[in-house]
Amino acid sequence: MENPFLINFPKLGAPEIGYISVTEQQQLVPFEVKRIFWTYYTPESIVRGRHAHHITEQVLIAAAGRLTVTTELADGAIQTFRLEDPHVGLYVPPHAWHTMQYSHSAVQLVLASAPYDEQDYIRNYDDFRQIWQGK
Repeated sequence: MENPFLINFPKLGAPEIGYISVTEQQQLVPFEVKRIFWTYYTPESIVRGRHAHHITEQVLIAAAGRLTVTTELADGAIQTFRLEDPHVGLYVPPHAWHTMQYSHSAVQLVLASAPYDEQDYIRNYDDFRQIWQGK
């Protein structure tokens, strides 16, 4: 099982003209992207996420503002990532419980390996530990 890890996308441009970051299918993202969504206007006091997935892999990107992402694996390993550069993404494997907190101006872009399916979500923390502990 893979652990969460950071992906550095190319940062092309210069301060006087701006920047662009780009990737092409499965060049830096380790899966075929089947769903793209973004979150915004999330109050700073709100913690989102609080789930894991059975099969969906994700890359989280702070397109604007700052995201603080905490991941936990079934073995208890906890990592905290501060995303605030739009050319850096965080790979979140399906077996990682994750939470996100946002700065007021944050826009989170998510690349996902599967379309939305409620059955793929593990929303109960104790279920997450039980499902992934033995794998």
